[in-house]
Amino acid sequence: MADPWLTIIGIGEDGLAGLSEASRKALNDAETVFGGERHLALAGVGSRSRPWPVPFDANVVLSCRGRPTAVLASGDPFWHGAGAGLAEKLDAGEWIAHSAPSTFSLAAARLGWHLEGVACLGLHAAPFERLVPHLAQGARIICLVRDGKAAGDLAKWLSERGWGASAFWTLAALGGPREGIAEHRAGEFTGDVTANLVAVAIEAKGAQGIPRSSGLPDDLFVHDGQITKRPVRALALSALAARPGERLWDIGAGSGSISVEWALCGGTAIAIEAREDRVANIRKNAAAFGLAHVISVVSGRAPEALAGLEAPDAVFIGGGLDHAMFDAIWSPLAPGTRLVAHAVTLETDALLGELHQRHGGELMRVEIAHAAPLGRYRSWEAARPVVQWSAVR
Repeated sequence: MADPWLTIIGIGEDGLAGLSEASRKALNDAETVFGGERHLALAGVGSRSRPWPVPFDANVVLSCRGRPTAVLASGDPFWHGAGAGLAEKLDAGEWIAHSAPSTFSLAAARLGWHLEGVACLGLHAAPFERLVPHLAQGARIICLVRDGKAAGDLAKWLSERGWGASAFWTLAALGGPREGIAEHRAGEFTGDVTANLVAVAIEAKGAQGIPRSSGLPDDLFVHDGQITKRPVRALALSALAARPGERLWDIGAGSGSISVEWALCGGTAIAIEAREDRVANIRKNAAAFGLAHVISVVSGRAPEALAGLEAPDAVFIGGGLDHAMFDAIWSPLAPGTRLVAHAVTLETDALLGELHQRHGGELMRVEIAHAAPLGRYRSWEAARPVVQWSAVR
């Protein structure tokens, strides 16, 4: 970084007093200083200030390329801030950053929490459902929210889902002379915070969170009966072997239950479904689990609907596989891609046997029966057998 033209500066509520000498020098030297109106007021840069456009557009900063420029952001610009969005558009030698303590760090310090054990979420521009995967008894969560009204809306959202007993802190203007911290119960909070900048901390108490094991209960999903049932879903997910950051193609997704559980493991999913009513169910399930940002839904029928999709790390085919579909899917897959297919019909069963013989992998037949009433007694009620073929390209 011999002579970077852009300096990304994290600023706190203590304004210039909390900045390093390097940050203050960069501000003094900058011809143009970008930031939110609050940041610019804290820095006192006068006529050189340029408020961020709404919505945010990094190109306004790039228009100053080659001239001394500074960008102000809250705390750590690379944690739910503008830092990474700018850096990815620049060469390494064009920018330098000076971070301040993040709101998450300040909140954890005020509450005496181990930050490494806290879920840190930016909810100022995201739905509250993003909390769903993190809510569990005793879980500690710090959220950035837009304002006091949003804090009240969040407390109401928690209460409606059985988490009203949770400890609920509002933390405003951390690190500055106007700092304010108040503890409440989520179910009793009225949302009367007046400060514009608010973080919320939650220690979850009340309802049970969703299980973290594969094979979630079927009744957690919206479906019309077209769902990979819980025990079979657990076997499918085991064979798919989800890893964080990997992408799944969920072909003939039905309710999207496979996509949801894959995404809960830290991956992204593309759910392909031909029926519009089931597409709607997939979207509802993705939203309810707080996963709409990592599950894409494609309305269409494979293999035509797969054209142009980003390559997968794994593919699940829940039914309807035939020779033409398999050939169209298998051939373009990159080496190492995992494929899992299920069959309940004799025709697809025979096809999977043939594919196993040709390509290897593992072929398994699963028969499951559940206890059910039979007169005054109980008996086993068998589900249709499922054949699973799993292989690596």
